[in-house]
Amino acid sequence: MKMTDIPFGTTDWNTIEPTEHAGTTGKALWRTQNFGAIRVRMVEYTPGYLADHWCEKGHILLCLEGRLETELADGRKFILTPGVSYQVADQAEPHRSFTDVGAKLFIVD
Repeated sequence: MKMTDIPFGTTDWNTIEPTEHAGTTGKALWRTQNFGAIRVRMVEYTPGYLADHWCEKGHILLCLEGRLETELADGRKFILTPGVSYQVADQAEPHRSFTDVGAKLFIVD
């Protein structure tokens, strides 16, 4: 990832209106900022959220609150709790997420 033409700035995530994205169950609330080709999000998953697709986009994801289970298409599963992150490249390993208790995430992709 190369970051260019982004002046210094701050983001008050509480002032960004969330957009709602339904999962197979539950929903995700995204607060999104775009900086050229880089998307930065604060995402909240409701308890019981299950992604409705296998994602192949690359991300750097940090769990801020709650608990997130991420499953890879090959069957491996990873648990993220506050302070734990993951990173994956575009088209590297399809993944989908689930949370039984809800989660708040900071995501760069």
